[in-house]
Amino acid sequence: MSDTSFYTIIMAGGVGSRFWPFSREHSPKQFHDILGRGKSMIQETVERFEGICSPENIYVVTHKKYVDKVKEHLPFLSHEQILAEPSRRNTAPCIAYACYKIAQKNPDAVTVVTPADHVIQNVERFQKAIRTAVKHAHKKDVLVTLGIKPNRPDTGYGYIQYQQPSGLFQKFKPYPLLPVKTFTEKPNLELAKKFLESGDFVWNAGIFIWHVESIKKAFQRYAPEIAEVFEEIEDHFFTESEREAVEQAYPLCKKISIDYAIMEKADNVYVIPVDCGWSDLGTWKSLYELAPKDDQQNVIQGTVLAYDSQQCIVKTPKDQLVVIQGLEGFIVAEHEGVLLICRQDQEQRVKEFVAEAKKIDKRFI
Repeated sequence: MSDTSFYTIIMAGGVGSRFWPFSREHSPKQFHDILGRGKSMIQETVERFEGICSPENIYVVTHKKYVDKVKEHLPFLSHEQILAEPSRRNTAPCIAYACYKIAQKNPDAVTVVTPADHVIQNVERFQKAIRTAVKHAHKKDVLVTLGIKPNRPDTGYGYIQYQQPSGLFQKFKPYPLLPVKTFTEKPNLELAKKFLESGDFVWNAGIFIWHVESIKKAFQRYAPEIAEVFEEIEDHFFTESEREAVEQAYPLCKKISIDYAIMEKADNVYVIPVDCGWSDLGTWKSLYELAPKDDQQNVIQGTVLAYDSQQCIVKTPKDQLVVIQGLEGFIVAEHEGVLLICRQDQEQRVKEFVAEAKKIDKRFI
């Protein structure tokens, strides 16, 4: 296939509320430099496709309120490359919108779908796996997902079980295309340990590769109500009437993930296991695990004096001096008038904090 037939779809409409108060309704984490590397997460996502996807073939799906932020962070995008969702309906409608639109322009397109707020430490391995998946998707009617080789029994990720390699797959090393047996949502610790011991489970990264005709057929078969919505408006794509058509069509789509709508039902799903230093960077704990640490195992981002403190993560504005003393295993985060001080082992309560903060003033969320 030619490079002109390879497209990247970046999903950038979520809020990332588990990263509160840094990630907020008006400015989600994909538009922040979470790792302190001088680039926002959405900019890093685009960069990892350099050399394998032309800039004009990159499409971003986001909530309509974030269109200007996408333009600010990715000024090379044209108006037609930013798809504005009128409401959040989960990943299945989001992906359908992008794939049906791209198919209207290029019926031979192969698309990679990726979230805007994930971290990939080894971009070379990631790109090799993507190239392998794209080649398969162009030749075969397959729905491919990347599976991350697990290094711990994590209960925060979904898992994919695959069939063990046979002689048929040996030629595809180190990135074999393996049939998927089962999807499992976030398991308990005991089950996660069994998955790790079995050797045939990988983490579900939520990164998908397929030919646009393959995913359209899958929607028609497994989610016909979503297929019907976008088939009815596809003549409006790339025209002045697209926005109005999408505004009217979106409420007709039920809120459902691509995993539930398609991937767990289809019989042509394959996974490519890859070890590329992936993280969904969904929580403060995941940032703590990834970020550089000082001698006391603290992650410090900001102007901070830390005394008698270990294993903390402190992320505060550089123009504010923060002093901590006697803390162990804490999150200290301040952003735009909201200060969070919370034990790392209690970070699952952040959503509870957000709900309570909303009752006080919506500006806090």
